[in-house]
Amino acid sequence: MKANFSYTPVTESTVNDLISIFGKSGVSVDKEKIDAYSKDEVALHLWDKKYSAEVVCFGETTEQISALMKYANEHRIPVTPRGAGTGLSGGAVPACKGIELSLERMNHILDFDEENLTITVEPGVVTAEINKAATDHHLLYAGDPCSGDASFIGGNVAENAGGNKVIKYGATGSHVLGMEVVLPDGSVTWFGGKRRKDVTGYDFVHLMVGSEGTLGIVTKIILRLLPLSSFVVDLLVPFPDIPTALAAVPKVMTLGKAIPSSIEFMDKPSMLLTEKYLQTKFPYTSEAKAHIIFQYEGNNRDHLADEIERIGDICMESGALEVFVADNRTTRDKLWKGRKSVAEAVWAFAPVQLANEDVVVPTGSIPDFMDQLELICRRHSVDYAAYGHLGDGNMHVTLYIEKDTPDWHSIIEGARLEVYEVVKKLEGTLTGEHGVGLKRLKYVPSFLDEAQIDLIRRVKLAFDPNNILNPGKIVPWE
Repeated sequence: MKANFSYTPVTESTVNDLISIFGKSGVSVDKEKIDAYSKDEVALHLWDKKYSAEVVCFGETTEQISALMKYANEHRIPVTPRGAGTGLSGGAVPACKGIELSLERMNHILDFDEENLTITVEPGVVTAEINKAATDHHLLYAGDPCSGDASFIGGNVAENAGGNKVIKYGATGSHVLGMEVVLPDGSVTWFGGKRRKDVTGYDFVHLMVGSEGTLGIVTKIILRLLPLSSFVVDLLVPFPDIPTALAAVPKVMTLGKAIPSSIEFMDKPSMLLTEKYLQTKFPYTSEAKAHIIFQYEGNNRDHLADEIERIGDICMESGALEVFVADNRTTRDKLWKGRKSVAEAVWAFAPVQLANEDVVVPTGSIPDFMDQLELICRRHSVDYAAYGHLGDGNMHVTLYIEKDTPDWHSIIEGARLEVYEVVKKLEGTLTGEHGVGLKRLKYVPSFLDEAQIDLIRRVKLAFDPNNILNPGKIVPWE
């Protein structure tokens, strides 16, 4: 299926109409502001400045968003929703100009329901604020992306953000019970609710989750909460090499008696760059070529201590250099600050030319993937830093090369394409939590067949026949 869509440019008259919806303080045509809101965290060299909005609007109510979409649909003006701008795929970059819709002012916690164990929030609430609201009531919101201190929950939902606790609790979508949605024609509806089960019709809630803002604009979100464990312990385990580290994980999973809530991996370049970035030290970064964080939770201190001792023994028998136990808030916070700062550290200190990947392979195939990654990077004379979520097979690989290397772009691209070929052979996928966006759009046909792509296009057109809502994302149309 191929389709051509035509769009109407934003004019002075358009801006005046938008002011009538949002008020003067809710509309901006300031060039600096437009430039700032037309990008996310993706390196700007991946596309030119043609991907820029013509106006930025700041939504505050569902009624405003509804009026905007009704107007934009009638006048064929593209609308690109934006959260905190922490995305890593160009998902909030306006591919077809038009209106950039910021949801940052929709930042309220609307309802905390201890009886039903739910919290209802607007899309502009920072994820960490939801975590804090839950823990203040001795409950847990288990969504824990590394960007949680800055990212908005609306963006987490749009990308089905994963993070550090997926192995035990699942990704963001596992915690979304319901949502209010403004559809591309401006109509408003609710999918799901506070109920825990519902097979009346299609599961639109989880169709919206991970749809990258292409099917509707989420204006309210109902999240499920869980009991909060009384005790949490983290283990930082350095290994002499990557194969030894990866071989220990299935032993921990099969011989341990509890499910870890996190299994996080960092290779040596990741650890060294993070030390430099945070101006701190972590143990064994000179000797070890891989570090793994295991996290365990429980309500019985003695049982948890027994499990930690068991896991420590398994790791040492598997070749670990040491096992460091973080069982108080100070040491745990330092440990997780390190893990959550890896991406920023790599961007800050690695050579500028980067390719940050978000591939997923079956967990049993991670050792093979890492072996092949090493060979590819040697062949192309490219350096890399690898880190990610061993519990679900989601590996973040950053390929980088010296800034002044001739033809650096084609070198990085050649290595990237070979990495993708390995991922496909291992029955993996292109992206696990960062999304397709603009950044990965051209690679989608390598991972999805034409029947799948055609079906995605048909779903998109069923929701948005004029293709005005975040066009140019998910799948290509040519």
